Amino acid sequence: MAAIRRIELRDYRKTQELMRIARVFTSCFGLGMLPVAPGTWGSLPAAVIFVVLLWLGVPAVVICLVMAGLVILGSVSCVVFAPAAIEATGKKDPGEVVADELAGQAVAFLAASFFAAESNGAILGLVGFLAFRFFDILKPPPCRQFEKLPAGFGILADDLMAGVYAAIVLHIYIYYFGG
Repeated sequence: MAAIRRIELRDYRKTQELMRIARVFTSCFGLGMLPVAPGTWGSLPAAVIFVVLLWLGVPAVVICLVMAGLVILGSVSCVVFAPAAIEATGKKDPGEVVADELAGQAVAFLAASFFAAESNGAILGLVGFLAFRFFDILKPPPCRQFEKLPAGFGILADDLMAGVYAAIVLHIYIYYFGG
């Protein structure tokens, strides 16, 4: 009987540890836990990385690959770990889950580096960041409809679509203003 209790306690501790790990990933290492505007904080790493890479003169293909990596990291974190955050908070789309914002913001910058070789990276970063936040908050169709997908997919899909809209705005900006 004591052995069974030890196994149950060990399983409970493993489950609790997995929940903590899941919440660390879905909150972008704690950014989603910040009390004000967690989605904005969750979007910031992709924008900052994009600007820094442009500023350092990193080749466009490398920037594109880094942004693709962030999309994959954010997407996998959201789909795999968001159900644990949903269970822990009891909310369908917990504010602390910002891996979706990381992925969506990276989508906005995915191809921009190929067209921004001679442009001001800080301005492009700001335009892409603001465009993504605008569409993420406004949720034009089909963003709102994507939220109805189950668990992590619903949390993620609307932000990926907001990232597509922001990418369009960013490319229009680059076309007309040269970045």
